[in-house]
Amino acid sequence: MSAEKENISVPSEFEGQGVLTETGVKIADRSNIDALSQRGYGTAEKDALTLAFYEALFLVDKDILSVKDKKGETMEFQSLLKAYEAADENAWMHYLVYRDLRSRGYVVREGFGAAIDFRIYERGTYGKDAATSLVLSTQEGKPLPMEDLKNALARTQSLKKELVLAVMNRRGEIVYYSVSPLTFK
Repeated sequence: MSAEKENISVPSEFEGQGVLTETGVKIADRSNIDALSQRGYGTAEKDALTLAFYEALFLVDKDILSVKDKKGETMEFQSLLKAYEAADENAWMHYLVYRDLRSRGYVVREGFGAAIDFRIYERGTYGKDAATSLVLSTQEGKPLPMEDLKNALARTQSLKKELVLAVMNRRGEIVYYSVSPLTFK
């Protein structure tokens, strides 16, 4: 197997297959469900694992997952991305932020409201400790409503976490900024 597969914390023997749904990609093979969920991928359900679109894109890009559409045909990366873009106008940005954080060795999980896109778990802490940071994503040149930033910061502070602003520049590179409240002395 390729070295890239080893770098993303998926067993080298894993070669999964999923089926496209409206909310992401479903995997039904029990051994694959366990292998992925233990490494912070997807949401486990009764008899399946549902990957968010950005997770599925990441695994497809690494040749670890193949995805079938509703007709049973294998989807390429671009067709899966188009399905994601139909559900989220910021699909490309979310995918790039997710990919960048995963490639840096973090376990990245879905955020929870107040414009928070992701939760980040430090290397080796997933399943043992809580997420250390919450990520709010935006694009360079695109206005970010102050209300969204204020709500995200308030939510982050109430959870005693760090807020990270992930900004995708025009070249598709991600720059990270730590956000904290302004205090006067």
